[in-house]
Amino acid sequence: MSIQQVFDQASQEYDQLRRKFVPCFDDFYAAALSLLPRPTVCGDERPIRVLDLGAGTGLFSAMVLAAISQVRATLVDLSPGMLEQAHRRLAGLDERVCLIEADYLTADLAGPFQAVVSALSIHHLEDADKRRLFARAHGLLSPGGVFINADQVLGATPQVQEFHHALWLRQTHQAGITPGQMAEARRRMAFDRLTTLEDQLAWLREAGFVDVDCHYRNYGFAVYAGRRQSAPAL
Repeated sequence: MSIQQVFDQASQEYDQLRRKFVPCFDDFYAAALSLLPRPTVCGDERPIRVLDLGAGTGLFSAMVLAAISQVRATLVDLSPGMLEQAHRRLAGLDERVCLIEADYLTADLAGPFQAVVSALSIHHLEDADKRRLFARAHGLLSPGGVFINADQVLGATPQVQEFHHALWLRQTHQAGITPGQMAEARRRMAFDRLTTLEDQLAWLREAGFVDVDCHYRNYGFAVYAGRRQSAPAL
């Protein structure tokens, strides 16, 4: 079964268990939202273009759209089932939203964007594709634009990773995840390709990003970002 098929199959129930599978849900998404560009002048209604990579059911994009009225969001995902859920979630926001069913590594995505964001998607990519994507995100951003990734990361050593995973299992059990729900999650986790935070920050710098940093971390969950350098003043 492909990753597209796995997420199509999970699409209708995917959001119901997010808080249980992401124990730090509120702080995790709040940190990502805090990094988004805002209008610099009160009353400025110019659109802020945001590209959401691996947007899934539109969970993160919905938060972005609610937080900043000037945002116009483009959501890209491989799974038609997940995008159908996004379409339902964002009903009534047609003028502010564009949904694209495609592979975000290769899709024709018309920039520039003021922000390229992703949540719980990039960890499915092999390391070489992560590096390709970071370079691509840099090219899609306008000068001064920001790339924000809220994602799972690998522990710095096998022992650290083992601790993080064991803690996550305890937390999900305490949250009420059933054996059947965990079995479904493990089918999706078979596509995980976790990478250390340190490597990903280095790859962002390699791609040309500046101000690269991790702004939030809770064991295996992290929010990190980088900015495309602003054009020099004339």
